[in-house]
Order: sequence, then structure tokens, then C-alpha cells
Amino acid sequence: MSVTMKDVAALAGVGVGTVSRMINGVAVKDVTRRKVEAAIKALDYEPDAAARAFKTNHSQTIALILPTIWHPFFSEFAYHVEESLSEHGYKLYLCNADGDPEKEHDYIQMVKQSKVDGIIGITYSDIDKFISSNLPFVSIDRHFSEEVSYVTADNFGGGELAAEELQKRGCKKLIYIGGINPYPNETTLRGDGFEAYCRAKGIDFDILRIPEPISDLTTPIADFLTKNADFDGVFCVNDAMGMDVMTVFKKFGKEVLRDYQLIGFDGTRIDSSRNYLVSTIVQPKKEMAEAAVALILKKVAGIETEKRVILPVFFESAGTTKDM
Repeated sequence: MSVTMKDVAALAGVGVGTVSRMINGVAVKDVTRRKVEAAIKALDYEPDAAARAFKTNHSQTIALILPTIWHPFFSEFAYHVEESLSEHGYKLYLCNADGDPEKEHDYIQMVKQSKVDGIIGITYSDIDKFISSNLPFVSIDRHFSEEVSYVTADNFGGGELAAEELQKRGCKKLIYIGGINPYPNETTLRGDGFEAYCRAKGIDFDILRIPEPISDLTTPIADFLTKNADFDGVFCVNDAMGMDVMTVFKKFGKEVLRDYQLIGFDGTRIDSSRNYLVSTIVQPKKEMAEAAVALILKKVAGIETEKRVILPVFFESAGTTKDM
């Protein structure tokens, strides 16, 4: 016969209502909490998630929408979100949208159907009409409206920092290479910060923005190089593009460090024990995930939240820039 909440209450010497409140996240006295936790452990009690969701109108599950699980930044971010949610007694429902707005809309409907309590979303699709102020939704790197909370790294400051680091390492002619998404998002500020720093410091620079989705990187770079062959410093919108750019440059006889230095953005690593793949502006992924979780849980609880959380970035050298 399965263990019930009544059994836990009897062993802990408290009322069933006390056990129920504690399991559902309501604060109880420390001495009471310890008794209940000991009883749960002794009896190996597992709360009925379905019944709990029915009674509380909460599933204790948060959905995370990602554009793709293949991108290292998104994968690492998901890891930290899951870790943070677990600490709060929540589970993660991972949604791989694969750039499909219809999939993202279906995931958003899950909140309205009470299948999940809220959504943390990294989305670059046309879903603005589905995101409203009364939907428990926290955006990453995209500003939908003043009513929708979002978490982002300091993208503009990161662009400035990239230009500064290239300048400090002796680069005289800088270029920025990035994609243009049809739906505005905070990542475009990386190029804006880069440009602002170059203008303020009187640095010779140029910018190549390529419409997304990018299926061919060689052609626009080849055209760009016919007018900008004398560059010696490159900043790319993210690390993945930085690695692709190095591959294309190699076709044209340009080698990193010998002919130019390069900085990406994100802080991409194969795993936590390895170095960064390129010199990079590192986003604090763990802190961004924790901030997003804190915001979404406040929204689920009906607590007013901050509308914008911006976290600082920092530079890390990893072999595509010269030592100072």
C-alpha cells in the first residue's frame, strides 16, 4: 500500500494540512519543516504530482523554449535553468522550437492549458501577438514590450569591450560581422556598442551585417573583402559565427593571429573543464538562468517583478587574440 500524506503527518506529529502546506511551498517553522522532511525521507514518500497540480492549479513545471538545442550557448543555459528550477522544487520542460513560430505558439498554449506554470523563452520568431502581460513569460535577449520581463547580458557594453580589447592588442582597422534577424532583439546591440566605441575613439572600422537565416557566409564575406582586405581586428556577433568566419577567411589566405585577431561573443566551451573556443565576450549564463528563474517563479506566484535585468559581461582570451 502506498504511503500517504496522512502517514507522513502521523510520523512527524503534525497535521495533514501542515504537510500539505510545506509540500506546496508555503513557509512553515524550521522545527516543523525538519520533522516533516525526516518523515518524508523515512517513509520514502512521493507526492502525487497530478493531484498536487489539480489542488494548487500549479504543475511545478516551467517550460524553456530554445531556438535549437544544438547551439552550445543554449544547451549550457538550459543546464543552468534546470539546476536553478530544481533548487526551487520545479521541473523543466525543454522545448526545442527549431525556429518554428508554430511550435512556439503551441508551447505558449501549454501555459493557458495549465500544463506548465510559465515559460522562459529564447525566441527570435514572430510571436509578439501571443505574448501578453498576464502570461507568465520571461524573455531572454529580446524585448517584447514594457509589460514583459526579460533578462539579458550587457550586449552594448560587450560590443564596446570587444573593440577596446582589439585596440589594446594593437589592431588598427576593425570590422564587425553579424547577422540581422527580422525581429529585433538585444543581440543587435553588440554591433551598436562596437560601432559606438570605434567612433568615440576615432578607430577605422567597417561593419558587415548579413540577413538571417544565413545559408551562405562565403559570398558576402568575399564581396566584403574586396573593399576591406586590410583589416587586422574582427568582432563577431557570437562565437559560432567567429569560428565560421575563420574558416572562410582561411579560403582567402588569411590566418588568425598572423593576419588578424578575432573576438566572439557568448563564452562557448565544449564542456565546463575546457577553455573557451575563441577569445570571447563571456555572458554570465549561470547568473542569467538564475535571474530568469527568479522572475518566472515570482510571476507564477503573482508577485510584481522587475521588467529588465541586465547582467555584466567580461573578456576572456583563448588563442584568437594576442597576449598583452
